[in-house]
Amino acid sequence: MVNQTPHQLDLLQWMMGPVDELFGYWDNLNHPYVEVEDTAVAVIRFKSGAIGNVVLSNSQRPGLYGRLHIHGSNGASVGVQTEGGSPFIAGVTEAVEPPINDLWTVPGQESLLAGWQSEDRELAATHDVMTYYHQSQIADFVDAIATDRPPMVDGVEGRKVVEIITAIYRAQRDGRPQRFPLAVEANRDGYDGRIEHELLSRKGSGAAS
Repeated sequence: MVNQTPHQLDLLQWMMGPVDELFGYWDNLNHPYVEVEDTAVAVIRFKSGAIGNVVLSNSQRPGLYGRLHIHGSNGASVGVQTEGGSPFIAGVTEAVEPPINDLWTVPGQESLLAGWQSEDRELAATHDVMTYYHQSQIADFVDAIATDRPPMVDGVEGRKVVEIITAIYRAQRDGRPQRFPLAVEANRDGYDGRIEHELLSRKGSGAAS
């Protein structure tokens, strides 16, 4: 979750607003040689009353994409594919598929989707999307320091994603939904459940702890 899905989770909470309650599960189902989860699912109740579901997995085939879809009360849906095609490998991958609007069924605006997709492809044809957006964000951060202004994205925004991920870990650990904001936990080993889960998994497999 921390490595491959923070951007999608960030977009979700940015578009849907504050989270009220979350319940989730996580596990390593298909990659015993890594020390983190390869699969996680969650159900989110937002403070607006909206409900969201999250499915994260490196154990699906094909599964090399990242998508965010929002479905409104009038039946209209909007969405974006933030990642697609082969995975990015630092120092190896030369090009990746660009983010692209993949769903737009707002009544009376359906015809706009083709134009937006064309714009997405045209930008990707002239810009390396793996560096262009990173450079833009870094430039904004440097300018914010130089001009003594708030950056477009600050640490508070980043913390919201960390809280969502921590809530998924804790939900499995505690076996119950997690209310937001999460309570502070101090002086507890494996505060979010990952260490405890790993120890239980080793005991269950007969491995030495």
